[in-house]
Amino acid sequence: MAGSVASARRVADRSPLSTQIRDLLAGIGDFVDFVLAICRAVPRRNFNTPELIREAWKLAGIVIVPTALVSIPLGAVVALQIGSLTQQLGAQSFAGAASVVAIVREGAPIATALLLAGAGGSAICADFGSRKIREEIDALEVLGVDVIHRFVLPRVVAAAIVAVLLTSVVMGVGIAGGYLFNVMLQGGTSGVYVQSFATLATIPDLWSSLVKGLVFGIIAGVVGSYKGLHASGGPKGVGQAVNETVVMTFLLLFTVNFFLTTAYFALFPQVGG
Repeated sequence: MAGSVASARRVADRSPLSTQIRDLLAGIGDFVDFVLAICRAVPRRNFNTPELIREAWKLAGIVIVPTALVSIPLGAVVALQIGSLTQQLGAQSFAGAASVVAIVREGAPIATALLLAGAGGSAICADFGSRKIREEIDALEVLGVDVIHRFVLPRVVAAAIVAVLLTSVVMGVGIAGGYLFNVMLQGGTSGVYVQSFATLATIPDLWSSLVKGLVFGIIAGVVGSYKGLHASGGPKGVGQAVNETVVMTFLLLFTVNFFLTTAYFALFPQVGG
């Protein structure tokens, strides 16, 4: 009887489901350790500022054009949808305020995060992954170089800075695009559109959006660095790590966005105009 029980346990331990669960838990633990290592590297001296500048410039060059191109249709689609809805409800005077709130609160940080994750995070992952399979990372560690402090932290900070700047760009371009489409295509009034900003849009909305962009940029940089440094299996493994970076970043972004939005509404209760 005891032998059959032990045999059943060995079979259960070798089952694909249990193996996947163990691998998932191990991966979560490794990722948490990686995040803690980055946090421990923050207060250390000799921050690699030149690497930060290079990476910020590189990330901005990668995502600035797609972000600018996405911002215009984003503002246009939001303005068209909200304009059509407010016309049905007979509240055309709130079209401007509703469009601005939608872009500032959610549209701008989410669009920035998705573009930064899809382009910037994958670029960070590919860079680290290529270095990993060429054994450059192992050579640096043998030489006593702290890869986290020397290379990962500057990239995370660069991603955060670029995310905040791009969020501002998306907000400005999106609001301008929404204004043009609302006034020119839907026959809205320019003065009413501008005056309605203060009805619903507030300064905390702006700061909330920038904080979201900052957090989303950090997430994209951390996930891209983690997946790149843990890439294996040659070029094919690097490509798989890049795909996993995009998927994992998207999942984390939407999850964190839910909690940030919930916290924002708890701290700044919404009141009627």
